[in-house]
Amino acid sequence: MTIIEIIVTILLGTAAGFINTFAGGGSMLVVPFLIFIGLPANVANATNRIAILLQNVVSVSGFKQKKILDFKTDSKLLLPVALGSIVGAFIAVDINEEIFKKVIAGLLIVMFFMLLLNPDAWVKANADKAKMKSPWLRNIIFFFLGIYGGFIQIGIGFFLLAGLVLGCGYDLLKANAIKLFIVLFYTIIALAIFIWNDLVDFKVGLILACGNMLGAWLGVRFSIKWGAKYIRYFLLVVLVIVAVRLFFS
Repeated sequence: MTIIEIIVTILLGTAAGFINTFAGGGSMLVVPFLIFIGLPANVANATNRIAILLQNVVSVSGFKQKKILDFKTDSKLLLPVALGSIVGAFIAVDINEEIFKKVIAGLLIVMFFMLLLNPDAWVKANADKAKMKSPWLRNIIFFFLGIYGGFIQIGIGFFLLAGLVLGCGYDLLKANAIKLFIVLFYTIIALAIFIWNDLVDFKVGLILACGNMLGAWLGVRFSIKWGAKYIRYFLLVVLVIVAVRLFFS
């Protein structure tokens, strides 16, 4: 890597870490750039997981320190997501993802209108109105979310937020913290599979992680300061940008 590429990688990582911690979709900035500098698509996807892992160590620690996150009570969904991520990571080793991207972009547009037209469901915690009352239903849905997260990191934060807010009744701030906890857990598993298949460029991944960790540190502080209402505004903007980028990539 040239000095310019290193600087750009760190800057993009910082932006991605902030966006991922505050909402989701930051990998849309990073993965295309990694491909641009010469990494194959599956290697770029895998290498990005190093930065995601270290970014979420910072963000989860921050939310835990601020008492937004409780490992004991907020770990119920880790197992189904982790099992799904194993399946998704093996799928991701050599799959062509172009059609899949278009499908995900369409789902993000649907989520945008859900977020726009029913703000109270996202801003206010309401466990009584949670859609997924059955633990079995929750586990099945989050298992499939884990498959997607293990397959391709891009956009997983949005779908986890939708499941945690609309399905489980959390507000966006709490859901965001749990989302990061879940992603941290399954990323360890997915990254191990990618490393086993020799798909990870550690040098690029660690340089990228420097930026992601800084962005995560900033993201935790801004999300706590601004609260669920402003997270919703930020999420609306990022949803549109990511969906458009997926459609036309």
